Amino acid sequence: MKTLLSSLRSLPITRILDPTIPLSGYTPMDLSVTNTDLKDITLSDPDACQKFIDEVLVRNKARVAYGGYLEQRNLYSGNANFAADEERRDVHLGVDFWTTAGTKVVVPMDGEVHSFQNNAVQGDYGPTIILRHELDGILFHSLYGHLSLESLDGLYVGKAFKKGEELATLGTPEVNLHYAPHLHFQLIIDIQGKKGDYPGVCRASEVDFYTQNCPDPMMLFRLTS
Repeated sequence: MKTLLSSLRSLPITRILDPTIPLSGYTPMDLSVTNTDLKDITLSDPDACQKFIDEVLVRNKARVAYGGYLEQRNLYSGNANFAADEERRDVHLGVDFWTTAGTKVVVPMDGEVHSFQNNAVQGDYGPTIILRHELDGILFHSLYGHLSLESLDGLYVGKAFKKGEELATLGTPEVNLHYAPHLHFQLIIDIQGKKGDYPGVCRASEVDFYTQNCPDPMMLFRLTS
């Protein structure tokens, strides 16, 4: 019997952003606590974060910076939604695609709307869409966070999307809760009864569970990181 991972790896290469952006326009980016280039940068400040992203894009002649799966980050420092816990939630469970607000988000594989909502709580995603998929008889989900408010217009549970269809556009910092514009994309096997939201970062002690429940999305895109 096929596993979800083997089924995902067998899919053709796909895209998740505006398909007019060429593969050469993507560059990997490291936002981890081990990146010494970030030592004096306050990533939780969207202007400072954007300045660093722009420098990476210019240096690499790129339009999109990507990465972050299982990356431990200081990006959430000072964020009340994460700081209250004794053990901080700072391990990132999806892949981020950092680019300009308004960029189109396209569906990477056939699916239907599972749920959606504006998670307007500091540290969350802002406007968010979750799709439900079935592949080789296996059910799973994909989450799209930090979208524009307009992305939620006209949605309803069960609305079908085909691979390559436009799903949404990226939100501005004012809408996506003061993050620099980007897409948070995450795969989720067991949605655990949640609707419109699902943890995008976890505690170090929870990594084993979430690694199993949220596999690496980069297998869909075959970008070299």
